[in-house]
Amino acid sequence: MTTARDLMTPGAECVGEKETLVAAAQKMRDLDVGALPICGEDNRLKGVLTDRDIVVKCVADGGDPTKATAGTFGQGKPVTIGADDPIEEALRTMEKYQVRRLPVIDGHDLVGMLAQADVIMAAPGRAGRTVSDISEPS
Repeated sequence: MTTARDLMTPGAECVGEKETLVAAAQKMRDLDVGALPICGEDNRLKGVLTDRDIVVKCVADGGDPTKATAGTFGQGKPVTIGADDPIEEALRTMEKYQVRRLPVIDGHDLVGMLAQADVIMAAPGRAGRTVSDISEPS
């Protein structure tokens, strides 16, 4: 059985909930990623920040990314997958919540990130339906 741990990118770096969106964008650039987990001062996962969040929810609305913090985007309970959960569960979770990336946790610890592309490569027969279901507007 293939698990999230088997396909994830390990060692995901967080952006702190009090870091600015500019700092988050710079970290995304430096790491060559489009999303970062948001972690609190307690090292607990607070959410996920995407490059699209920065552009659409801050810049396009006239917000100031030098003052806005990553934590303002981490409201609510983050959608995650357990490290030892089967890949089928990751697909269901992505489809249900219409997300393309999932933080992978082991207990309360963030251990990696699982992207839609990682899962689709492991389950090519479901690729078309999965992409469609994740991208479908709610």
